[in-house]
Amino acid sequence: IKGKNTLRISDLLHHSGGFPADPQYPNKAVAGALYSQDKGQTLEMIKRTPLEYQPGSKHIYSDVDYMLLGFIVESVTGQPLDRYVEESIYRPLGLTHTVFNPLLKGFKPQQIAATELNGNTRDGVIHFPNIRTSTLWGQVHDEKAFYSMGGVSGHAGLFSNTGDIAVLMQTMLNGGGYGDVQLFSAETVKMFTTSSKEDATFGLGWRVNGNATMTPTFGTLASPQTYGHTGWTGTVTVIDPVNHMAIVMLSNKPHSPVADPQKNPNMFESGQ
Repeated sequence: IKGKNTLRISDLLHHSGGFPADPQYPNKAVAGALYSQDKGQTLEMIKRTPLEYQPGSKHIYSDVDYMLLGFIVESVTGQPLDRYVEESIYRPLGLTHTVFNPLLKGFKPQQIAATELNGNTRDGVIHFPNIRTSTLWGQVHDEKAFYSMGGVSGHAGLFSNTGDIAVLMQTMLNGGGYGDVQLFSAETVKMFTTSSKEDATFGLGWRVNGNATMTPTFGTLASPQTYGHTGWTGTVTVIDPVNHMAIVMLSNKPHSPVADPQKNPNMFESGQ
């Protein structure tokens, strides 16, 4: 594919890899609207996905960037993504509630917040083969992560709680370490939280407080060095190294009726 020979890891981390925002990966040999529900097939489809712009030239938030990063981690380490991060990052930090596919790893649904009432149907307006129709409870909400990636992906699928995330955020505030564990350097923290040249609000993976458009996320009192991220199911992290403060909020906003499924299937009553 034209342009992919210049694609860099930093482009993927910046969401400037050239990929479209929301490709659906249909299996045209079977049916035009059938989603890929096989991880290997999904990777082949990503490889064949045409780029929409030259990598590194602008920012378009795309799940594909981080799906591909997950595949790269697996290729470099020789391990499944979930095993690598759990053994190399979460376990050394003493985290006990940060996992992919928690129902397969000893957790019960009652330990996990449900995330949507009627599966991925948006109260009945969305349909595709094998779609979940009952309450999502202990499975990743994101469609690509669940159906196309087996619940483990670089862009979605990780479950945690506020205690574990507090440790991860403190690790960032500490310059890459927590207790006796040093995962990365302070220089790495700075590199990942510095604004990109193309968009002042994007770091490497993190959103950064580069201009006023981030005020709704970070607030008016956050320092210019603040960084963090939001999540579609109603989550947000905010880390302010100047004020030595970190905030995490975990909600299940989509776990409520869709306000008007025909008008906007992504607007839930809890979000109005």
